[in-house]
Amino acid sequence: MTYCVGMVLDRGLVLMSDTRTNSGVDNISVFRKMFSWSEPGERIITIMTAGNLATTQAVVSQLEERNKAPGERRPSILEAPTMFQVATQVGRLLRDVIEGRQDGGMQSEGPRFSASIIVAGQIRDMEPRLFLVYPEGNFIEASFDTPFFQIGETKYGRPILLRGYDKTMSFEDAVKLMMVSFDSTLAANLSVGLPLDLMVIERDGFQPLHQKRILATDPYFKSISSSWSEALRQAFHSLPDYTFEDPSPAAAPLE
Repeated sequence: MTYCVGMVLDRGLVLMSDTRTNSGVDNISVFRKMFSWSEPGERIITIMTAGNLATTQAVVSQLEERNKAPGERRPSILEAPTMFQVATQVGRLLRDVIEGRQDGGMQSEGPRFSASIIVAGQIRDMEPRLFLVYPEGNFIEASFDTPFFQIGETKYGRPILLRGYDKTMSFEDAVKLMMVSFDSTLAANLSVGLPLDLMVIERDGFQPLHQKRILATDPYFKSISSSWSEALRQAFHSLPDYTFEDPSPAAAPLE
């Protein structure tokens, strides 16, 4: 399992992913799930992956091969005219990889090859865009009603994002919000783990404004984790106390 979040702000895009993959409690490894390609002044494209590791690595490897020689190994996402076309190419490639593995004699075990991908980026003279690509190859785009996407183990961190998100918030506040969301997920599910990969893409920047790998020893993340836990305890104790006694006045006797 994994956990990845992509968020659209007025200022640009914020992306974060974990790096844990496991096939059992005694087989835990670290693999990057965030991959990015850019052409200075022209475009930046970043994807985050969740699901079967062999499937997602096959997709990323083919994207890499096409990007190394776009004129020879078309289509390349570095040549796509719009981010919509980038998402279309990624969706087709994901679908083809999954179908190829199923047709290779594993059709009865098809679900184990499933994967999903978040596609984010901007092409010059166009808006920053964010897409969620499904295993079938179809996708949806972030909008006013759905300004962020999650893949992987989403349920523990989602309430944090729903309550804290504001499209006008600063990049710094967005990163803080994501860290709280990830901390809540890490505390609840062992299949999501550090280190975390963070990328901030400013509108019309066409390169990462900020990029960092967050380790377990990161002082800011440790501070966020401990401060959030303490804030929750204080909020809990500040709530009205429950009582077993009936607080309503006794009913008047009938005459």
